[in-house]
Amino acid sequence: MRSVLIVYGTGDGQTEKVARFMAHRIDATGVPVVVVNAAGGADPDPLAFGRVIVAASVHAGGYQRAVKKWVARHADRLNTMPTAFVSVCLGVLQHEPAVDTDLARIMTAFFDRTRWHPATREIVAGALKYTQYNPLKRWVMRRIVRKTGSPDLDTSRDYEYTNWDRVADFARRFCTDPAAVCTKPDTEAAA
Repeated sequence: MRSVLIVYGTGDGQTEKVARFMAHRIDATGVPVVVVNAAGGADPDPLAFGRVIVAASVHAGGYQRAVKKWVARHADRLNTMPTAFVSVCLGVLQHEPAVDTDLARIMTAFFDRTRWHPATREIVAGALKYTQYNPLKRWVMRRIVRKTGSPDLDTSRDYEYTNWDRVADFARRFCTDPAAVCTKPDTEAAA
């Protein structure tokens, strides 16, 4: 099988962690994987690969600019091959229709602007990395978390919600059969 390309954008490092985890799982099946940070300056041609996964995280109502630029530049090629989009966000944990609608709007705007239509989409819960945030961001994130009713308010530690079993299953299935990839949001908070 031809190799898989994973292009990612990350704000606080969780999307990079998700991308590298998927790469490790795909590589374990014997399929070569190339992982590229969209902000790193590399510009791989999607057609040099058999499949492409693009992963980005939601920050301030959108995805990373470098990811948007790379996808827009290669949309015509991406639309001719098996592709997947992995959206990493904390909002998925809220289980509220308004939040789900907002996330759908953010994704739709991303696909409309880039003209890319991935074969499948996966929503993955991210992480609260309080210990890595500057004081202002820590305060803002704690305030947002408080509104959700979550007990995860201790800013002296980090909280990871990514369901790694689901990410592994997604990567394995996408690698072997893109049509079988589930598109249901990851709404489970892995403890």
